Amino acid sequence: MIEIGRKLNGRYQIIGNIGSGGMANVFLARDLILDRDVAVKVLRFDFQNDQAAIRRFQREALAATELVHPNIVSVYDVGEEDGLQYLVMEYVKGMDLKRYIQTHYPIMYATVVDIMEQILSAVSLAHEHRIIHRDLKPQNILIDENGVVKITDFGIAIALSETSITQTNTMLGSVHYLSPEQARGSMATNQSDIYAVGVILYEMLTGNVPFDGESAVTIALKHFQEEIPSVRAFDSNIPQSLENIVLHATAKDPADRYKSAEEMSQDLYTVLATNRLNEPKWEPTALMGETKVLTPLTEDMPMPEAFAEMDGPKEETIEPDPAEDTDDGKPKKKKRKRLIFIIIGLLLAVIIGAALYFAGSPKKEVAVPDVRGKTEQEARQILEDAKLEVAKEVKELPDDEIEEGKVAKTDPEAKTDVKEGKTIILYISTGNKKIKIDDYSGENYKDAIEAMKKLGFPESNIKIEKEHSLEVAADKIISQTPEGGSEVDPKNDQVTLTVSMGPENVTLDNYVGYGYDNAVAALVALGVSESNINYAEENSDSVAAGLVISQNPSAGTSFDPVNDTITLTVSKGSDKVNIGNYTGYSYEEAVNALVAAGISESNISKKEQESDTVEKDVVISQSPANASVSPNEKITLTVSKGAATVTVPNVATMTRQTAKSELEQAGFKVVETEETSNQTKDTVTRTDPTAGTSVKKGSTITIYYSSGPSVAPQNDANADDAADE
Repeated sequence: MIEIGRKLNGRYQIIGNIGSGGMANVFLARDLILDRDVAVKVLRFDFQNDQAAIRRFQREALAATELVHPNIVSVYDVGEEDGLQYLVMEYVKGMDLKRYIQTHYPIMYATVVDIMEQILSAVSLAHEHRIIHRDLKPQNILIDENGVVKITDFGIAIALSETSITQTNTMLGSVHYLSPEQARGSMATNQSDIYAVGVILYEMLTGNVPFDGESAVTIALKHFQEEIPSVRAFDSNIPQSLENIVLHATAKDPADRYKSAEEMSQDLYTVLATNRLNEPKWEPTALMGETKVLTPLTEDMPMPEAFAEMDGPKEETIEPDPAEDTDDGKPKKKKRKRLIFIIIGLLLAVIIGAALYFAGSPKKEVAVPDVRGKTEQEARQILEDAKLEVAKEVKELPDDEIEEGKVAKTDPEAKTDVKEGKTIILYISTGNKKIKIDDYSGENYKDAIEAMKKLGFPESNIKIEKEHSLEVAADKIISQTPEGGSEVDPKNDQVTLTVSMGPENVTLDNYVGYGYDNAVAALVALGVSESNINYAEENSDSVAAGLVISQNPSAGTSFDPVNDTITLTVSKGSDKVNIGNYTGYSYEEAVNALVAAGISESNISKKEQESDTVEKDVVISQSPANASVSPNEKITLTVSKGAATVTVPNVATMTRQTAKSELEQAGFKVVETEETSNQTKDTVTRTDPTAGTSVKKGSTITIYYSSGPSVAPQNDANADDAADE
């Protein structure tokens, strides 16, 4: 196990463990140069000394780097350090399809179709590059957070099949998706991948694999002995058209399956169309018209090595029923009847089996006779006598050795072993005359080369020139010289095929400040399709409406004009509004004015405070005021509660001086007035306003105090008496 924190090649710093498989461990790492997360797959230690495995691991990993596709995990780097073989791949943040099915089932049919379309798009590209996955299963299909499918382990499966890496644990993980021909030990083909895709589709529709068992051998036997269970039996709502896709992809005979991933994708494209939902059930045709006898499976038959170490299904033993014997040891009548039925059944089985065998024995293989130099009629007769079919249409081929009008070659070629009934194509010599060359524009250049070689062109006369193209996909032919329809001599004339390398990356300019239409026009001039330009908008106080605020990717980025996308964020202009100063307005008037200016009433807050100078419910102050603000900005209005009031205290019976002091301390102005009273002199008799009255702070309070009791005048007699005394 590689330690966390280690740097591979001084560049890839291991962050953590993602998972492990039959042949490798996968780690999350940081690419310190490009500053991005990557997945690093390290060949397991027990395979590090297997030189054949290492060579194939490296070769196939490098081949996988050719598969540039949005639905295939990109392989960035291949390397070795201290005996460790490793791959650096795109890191996909999400989950594998197995987990997706477990957590999202039942999945909407439209989503199932979308996922399958992405899988088939990737498989189609791989098959175009002559790479068969061989180990397609939900665990090898990742789905990122945006629902984009990414298939991993392309090319590595080829290395697995050719080395000692194919052991029990490896095969156990894939046997649920194994095609019948692979289960029998035959070579995998494009149709093997299509079978696996069909099983994956079955699992997405039902939540389960079609075949399961106690061992890998049991499951493998079911793949080529049992019909795949009906998805409609599991869920009757599944359209017949969708079940037909499953049946067509998982046909036992590869000849009955889709011929290519592209064909399956095209069928899937319209599978949910209304006119297809109740179409007839699909039936295989390869076995119609003849009966095949399957060779019984034995331990001597060639099968994957992994099966040899696996336990087969347990055999059931039938124990005798003691109740069937009588006390005297004689069988019951019931037992005798059962024996008779068994014997009759066995005899019928033998008779039917023999009849089927003799009626439908497997076709023999024959060698294609050599008919070079024969006339077309002679060649047809010879081939038909050899129990071979001959195509009605013949093809022409220049040949210096074969006389014009005679057979120059066959396809398949002479002495090739084929099944009886195989269709043979005749190539008639045109002598040394020139032939018309086909137009190969738009075809894959490898297919064109193969077709031209069959016409007699040596590879030395086929020249390949590559150039970038926005219109033509990579590896497709842009043009040819001479043009299609021209007469050429394959032996002496040279044909030049101009092959697309796909679009050439461009460097993005800075489109900030451009009008949106001008920015789009500039990008289109670089070769970027308008469908690859995304529009976004947001408010801006500094950039005028309609102008580009930002772009992603940024200026200076290397950009694929066909496959990459760019987002232009355009200004909607400022969203701010102008407000005035509403000090002195009533609170209601101020609120109405702010709402009319564009401020939401929920963003207006009221703050009250006392004021001796501002009337109640009138705005004292505003924050902010006379400003340009966002509609969501908070506006605070400070509103008057009116002047503060105090209660006049009761100072009656206090001395004039004490009462005056207390009132002045309470903030009142004091006026003193003397009045006649029976109370003691200088004692407060009353106040104005009276005690308990609420008045403004600073109000004037008049205190009335006693001048003392009045003295009555004495008469003369009394005065005299007093004087005498």
